[in-house]
Amino acid sequence: MSAHNAQLRVLQSFPHKIGATRICDTAWHQAAGVSATGTDLLVMSGAVQPDRPLPAKIQVRPTLARGKLRIPYKVLGQMRACKLHDRLVARALPKLADEIDLVHLWPLGALETLRVARKLGIPTVLERPNAHTRFAYEVVQAECERLGVSLPADHEHAFNEEILRREEAEYEIADRLLCPSEFVVQTFLDKGSRPEQLVRHLYGYDDQRFHPPSTQRAASEGITILFVGVCAVRKGLHFALEAWLRSPASTTGTFLIAGEFLPHYAEYLKDMLDHPSVHALGHRTDVPDLMRRSDALVLPSIEEGFGLVCVEALASGCIPLVSDACTDVCRDGENAFVHRVADIDALTAQLTALNEDRGLLQRMRDASLRSAPDYTWTEAGLRLVDVYEHVVAEHGPRRAPVAHAA
Repeated sequence: MSAHNAQLRVLQSFPHKIGATRICDTAWHQAAGVSATGTDLLVMSGAVQPDRPLPAKIQVRPTLARGKLRIPYKVLGQMRACKLHDRLVARALPKLADEIDLVHLWPLGALETLRVARKLGIPTVLERPNAHTRFAYEVVQAECERLGVSLPADHEHAFNEEILRREEAEYEIADRLLCPSEFVVQTFLDKGSRPEQLVRHLYGYDDQRFHPPSTQRAASEGITILFVGVCAVRKGLHFALEAWLRSPASTTGTFLIAGEFLPHYAEYLKDMLDHPSVHALGHRTDVPDLMRRSDALVLPSIEEGFGLVCVEALASGCIPLVSDACTDVCRDGENAFVHRVADIDALTAQLTALNEDRGLLQRMRDASLRSAPDYTWTEAGLRLVDVYEHVVAEHGPRRAPVAHAA
């Protein structure tokens, strides 16, 4: 790719093991996508997944690892590890100030660095991979109470005052909050954030892994529906299963679940999981193949940041059936079917329509594939660099550094 802006110099601070799973995978692709534009990139991460180094032209400085020696996150605990990473990046920043135009940070490992960057006059953007944390806690707790399902005390959506207090402090001091969806933007507006602080970008999919099948999918009597993700209340699997079992599609079709269950949630779902059309596969590493073998992906989340599986499904020819918490790339009736959060009747009707009208299924699959190239990680990198440039331009000339900022 030709250089997008070879002069822009960015520090990405990520407190976890970049290149591992979930947000660690997202951060890896972000860094690679930004670097591919020609941006001069320094990544300071807690550690790097050993079998997944970042592209060679990215400068990498792990904060919690030296060679093969790593500070064990499990021993420190997530919060202490994130704070230590933050402290080390904050201490390093004054010496880097003349080499950095913008700092991009991730939650829980950002507060001290944000303060130092402000003293140095360096603009900052804080990643928001999910909705406002207070909103997420509230809606997940309400749905858990409605279902009578309890969350483990250490679950990421179980209310944690320390995490919430730190994240809200980060929100307040960051120059901009990077929101990957309009849903995320709205949750911040609803909690009182300033509109001008919220900037949009998108995530993407790996087009080397996610692509349509090489041969046309064989016709079958029933449709195959796929759910991918952690099987927790937040993802709305209970809505999907109820809609599936209401639909005649469940008499001839197959509902696949790729993901691990929270124990109490699995107990709540037991009767639905026992239906002969439902197959719980556990954690899977062959998700791209599962998508290529499935007709549709269902994601009825009650709260979502972006829904990476949505764009992965588009690229695989697997039609997304999603709640309106997941609508930035999923457009109802165009490349996906969208229902209001918790609208089981609407989701049932959509499943039934795909089952009964194979022409509709093929048209929607073709539309999904046509829209997918707009959402690769390469495209996401270009969009993110556009955001960087905009934030730097708005910030104006750099103030003189404050002595002893660390």
